[in-house]
Amino acid sequence: MSIDEVRGPVLRPGDDGYDEERSGFQALAAHRPDIVVGALDAADVRAAVAHAVAHGLPVAVQATGHGLPVAAEGGLLISTRRMSGVRIDPAAGTARIEAGVRWSAVIEAAAAHGLAPLSGSAPSVGAVSYTLGGGIGLLARRYGYAADQVRAVEVVTADARLRHVTADGEPDLFWALVGGRGNFGVVTALEIGLVPVARLYGGALHFDAGVVDGVPAAWREWAASVPEEMTSSVALIPFPDAPQVPAELRGRTVTHVRIAYAGDPERGERLVAPLRALGPRLKDTVRDLPYTESYTVHNDPQGPVATYSTHTLLRELPPRAMATLTDLFAAERPVIEVRHLGGALAKPQGAPNAVGGRDAEWLVGVMSRLTPGADPAPVRPLHRRVRDALAPWSTGGHALTFLYGENATADQVRTAYDADDHRRLSELKAVWDPANVFRLNHNIPPAGV
Repeated sequence: MSIDEVRGPVLRPGDDGYDEERSGFQALAAHRPDIVVGALDAADVRAAVAHAVAHGLPVAVQATGHGLPVAAEGGLLISTRRMSGVRIDPAAGTARIEAGVRWSAVIEAAAAHGLAPLSGSAPSVGAVSYTLGGGIGLLARRYGYAADQVRAVEVVTADARLRHVTADGEPDLFWALVGGRGNFGVVTALEIGLVPVARLYGGALHFDAGVVDGVPAAWREWAASVPEEMTSSVALIPFPDAPQVPAELRGRTVTHVRIAYAGDPERGERLVAPLRALGPRLKDTVRDLPYTESYTVHNDPQGPVATYSTHTLLRELPPRAMATLTDLFAAERPVIEVRHLGGALAKPQGAPNAVGGRDAEWLVGVMSRLTPGADPAPVRPLHRRVRDALAPWSTGGHALTFLYGENATADQVRTAYDADDHRRLSELKAVWDPANVFRLNHNIPPAGV
């Protein structure tokens, strides 16, 4: 196969459209490949992979660029954003989603049948890469990881063959693909299970941190007592005094409690009542809502952002740990988020896969806002201080979909898996991609390399 067979755009540095094609949501850095292939379908992906192998080029894949690992210098980038097909099978309760589709399209298509995917907080995120990395979504404690819903994978492997992989037909490769993200080929489509959720009781409680004290600690105690149908998080956010920020939040330091209850709204209201009783809210959007409005739970930014992010998985979150976080926030003022895990996340669902970190009960993320292309050196010490302060309660692991940029090294990626699982992934990598063609990603080097 030849790259001349590609029907989508093939761009090189200096070509019109090259910068737009290589750019994504993360504005702190971007891939700078030798060639960008804007794939229209699986045939384009096959031709691109064949060209890369023939010319000794490593391969990167990007849909929306939300989970950008170490930015690639050189190589071949396959942009899948044009591969945006969605097909729902309401009788089977499944969806076939192509490599570039965003969650928003899947949510809308599934909602017409009273179904929902295990999507994340932002509907603009690419559904396939999110799912292959695990996927901790709005319904996570009730239904588990998004990866646990994968039924079949369509993937172009390093020999440029398109394969249809299932747990029954190719169990080892299926296990590695689901959780190993882009290490074993370019996934062109997934078949995923949907869940019978049309509505949820959800939204956000915004407290002025300078007026209502102790919300993070109270949320932590509350979260430890709620049923698995409740998935929630809390974030400490210093909102800038900027016109794009809602007037009631502008220039304030806000404690942002996110609620997603997959159950009866009356019971949901009763469960949330202790949080509302903590004090007045600047804004309260928690309500019975259609799943198509689930994006309002987090209200994540839609446009490109330049951020430096790190995270830690915790086995427990005692009061001293939460106090440590609030003290660090008061001194440094980054965005700090704590997500409640556990529930169905700890219980493997469906076909076996490689997703790790199921022993974690909490995820703590730290995000520093920067300008596009900025050097993150000034904020690294803060992130190290948070990590060191939480070390007594850490599992020592990470969540693959929360490893970004320079923190997505092979050593960090290793910690996203159980030791035995990482060893097995490395051995399977040596079988399916011994030359490590697919290495511009959250890389798992082949065994023996």
